Amino acid sequence: MDVRGLRCVVTGAASGIGAEVARRLTDGGAAVTALDLKAPEVPVERFVECDLTDPASIESAVDELGSGWNVLCNVAGVPGTAPADVVMKVNFLGQRHLTELFLDRLERAGSIVSVASMAGFGWPQRIEQIRDLLATDGFDEGVAWLRDNPIQGNAYNFSKEVVTVYVMSMGLALAERGLRINAVSPGPVQTPILGDFEATMGKENLDGVRDLVGRHATAADIAPSVLFLASPVSSWVNGVNLPADGGIGGAVVSGLVPAPEI
Repeated sequence: MDVRGLRCVVTGAASGIGAEVARRLTDGGAAVTALDLKAPEVPVERFVECDLTDPASIESAVDELGSGWNVLCNVAGVPGTAPADVVMKVNFLGQRHLTELFLDRLERAGSIVSVASMAGFGWPQRIEQIRDLLATDGFDEGVAWLRDNPIQGNAYNFSKEVVTVYVMSMGLALAERGLRINAVSPGPVQTPILGDFEATMGKENLDGVRDLVGRHATAADIAPSVLFLASPVSSWVNGVNLPADGGIGGAVVSGLVPAPEI
């Protein structure tokens, strides 16, 4: 995938999948600016501190970024061990606020790639609730909706269900502006927060997924899918949620294996 010359913003670049995405973009000749709470070890062109739980921090970061961008990679996320309101702010509300503020900063043919999750596969069962949340106007209204509609079950799963539907529902609207938006949905990934997922989803459940596909993914397994969707080679791919899960999703959808209890 040719990413030479692309100007890219990557959130969550300080660790895990975000760090690997930033590294591969940089190695490929892209100019990368990292948004995170702490500076990444990857030698990016620029670091801008940004707290996705704070709309003022997001707005300040976007103002600092300026215009003329080609790619936004929304990789930052927190696991379900964090408080539910933090999970929803970082994984969806903050991401949406950043994305929508950033739209006017993207050049035509620009690409937005969000990292969702296999944990969001249950979105069809909550589609009406998700649509209600997506109908909120902005960060604060989303927070109010969540306060009035407490999440039933795992907040992480719900956050990724919402990201999945948001991406799929925005494709046509952004196409009118000459932009694309897609998502990548990994299964379990061997990163520093895998233990948090084991704590909230059950180690035995994640071990079961690992046993079915042979191993857990690494960040290096996931990053190429993000780069594919970020690059011009995927110019006709829009509004898609791309599984990067070693095959477990297809096996579940086809009925070959039962859905993991995550």
